[in-house]
Amino acid sequence: MRVCNLNASVGKIETFGLVDGPGIRTVVFLNGCSLRCKYCHNPEMWTINDYNMSEEELIKRILRNKPYYKRNNGGVTFSGGEPLVQSEFLLSICQKLKAEDIHIALDTCGSNLKNAKEILDLVDLILLDIKHTDPDMYLDITGSSIDTSEEFIQILNEAGKEVWIRQVIIPGINDNIEYMEKLNRYLKKVKNITRIDFLPFHTMGFEKYDKLNIENPYKNIPAMDKEKCNELYQTFLKIDEKESR
Repeated sequence: MRVCNLNASVGKIETFGLVDGPGIRTVVFLNGCSLRCKYCHNPEMWTINDYNMSEEELIKRILRNKPYYKRNNGGVTFSGGEPLVQSEFLLSICQKLKAEDIHIALDTCGSNLKNAKEILDLVDLILLDIKHTDPDMYLDITGSSIDTSEEFIQILNEAGKEVWIRQVIIPGINDNIEYMEKLNRYLKKVKNITRIDFLPFHTMGFEKYDKLNIENPYKNIPAMDKEKCNELYQTFLKIDEKESR
């Protein structure tokens, strides 16, 4: 185990989270991301401006809620940004949290591979963000190639860890039956999926683009209708039922 006390660039910390993994969780949002997703609602976390929290400080914050984790099958979730951007820090803190028997979830799109295998060996759950299944659309949405994410999926399959899928549904982009069929085929390459969530696109982060003086490419796209999003989810679930007959 590493003994050095590394520093991290932390955007924010949410306590008693209930949606980023099982049970009650502390959610740590690490700054830095190599993608520039057009629907990102945390553009302030794209870059690493400063390293504002030591490993020791963050571990203390996380362990404060250890009694709640144990009573509710919770733990800590590392999100972002893209937490794998700070892979050296992430690897070190995961080693120490596992020594404390803390359940660790990683919310990632798999866009960075440095230390990925070593980190996946330590985490218990992967929340895998699917940007798009088509390479051209992936490039259009994120500004980067899908190749790294595809390689990450191979590493993830070898790790054999539980996977939750997260897919943002965007009006006019992937809110159609054709994409549901493509997503169904694409996810067959990912092993150990135990849950799939559709997240409706929202506009709550739009004001951040104005404050940061960043162009918002989806500023004219309305929030995804939650009822339609649920209907698409039901359609998605029926595809496997239809194929299994």
